Amino acid sequence: MSYKIIVDSCTDLTEEMRKDGHFHLVPLELQVGETRIVDDETFDQANFLKMVRESPVSPKSSCPSPEAYMKLYGGDEDIYVVTLSANLSGSFNSAEVGKNLYLEENTAKNIEIFNSCSASVGQTLIAHKIRELASAGKPFHEVVEAVHKFRDGLSTKFVLENLDTLRKSGRLTGLKAVITSVLNIKPVMMATPEGTITKLDQARGIQKALGVMVEAVEKDVKNPQDRILGIAHCNNYGRAQYVKEELLRRVSFKDCIIVETAGVSTMYAGDGGVIVCY
Repeated sequence: MSYKIIVDSCTDLTEEMRKDGHFHLVPLELQVGETRIVDDETFDQANFLKMVRESPVSPKSSCPSPEAYMKLYGGDEDIYVVTLSANLSGSFNSAEVGKNLYLEENTAKNIEIFNSCSASVGQTLIAHKIRELASAGKPFHEVVEAVHKFRDGLSTKFVLENLDTLRKSGRLTGLKAVITSVLNIKPVMMATPEGTITKLDQARGIQKALGVMVEAVEKDVKNPQDRILGIAHCNNYGRAQYVKEELLRRVSFKDCIIVETAGVSTMYAGDGGVIVCY
């Protein structure tokens, strides 16, 4: 059976995945002040970061409409959808509403929507897994079952220069305040199994925080020989490469991919942020 993988634009695809016709992007929209930006192939990271630095207000994002997803549900293919964590965005709900509306008139269609319970490169790894299984000819129900199990076994961790955008957007609800500026304290964050964000640890300075994150990955990763290490960075390939080298020196991952953040991930990660998933 042919297949289609639909991802929202918080999914930071590799260049190779972008060129693969099985992948289809549903963009979120970003807003900096009065300027609206569609998070698609036209996204200009350098200009966006400049706008954010110069803006007195925090950037915002808005999720795709159900209709944006419905437009891609057509055709004969099996449909697999990967969205940003439902606890961080309405993208998952939009995809579900679009699915329910579409199935009212197309009852025989196979559509599965995966709440990534993650973001950025976590979504990338889920999309990669879907392609691996679907391209091998696995039946729809087997792909769905295997990918849900795969998603539940993923771990996401990240280090950012600051948490301002996450805090102002309400994505850190319930998290105790973290002093970051005066003492140069950099928190090491992680995604919970439910797809919310919590603090894992902290360190003085970004390099030490990256080291703490590396040590945390080394301690909790299980069966690394069967896992791909995914690393996303916002405008700092050097940090991503450092994390890759440090982790591969300590842990025998099956493979490693490095991606640059697109619009939504750039907005939340901020200049210099690094995200890992495995």
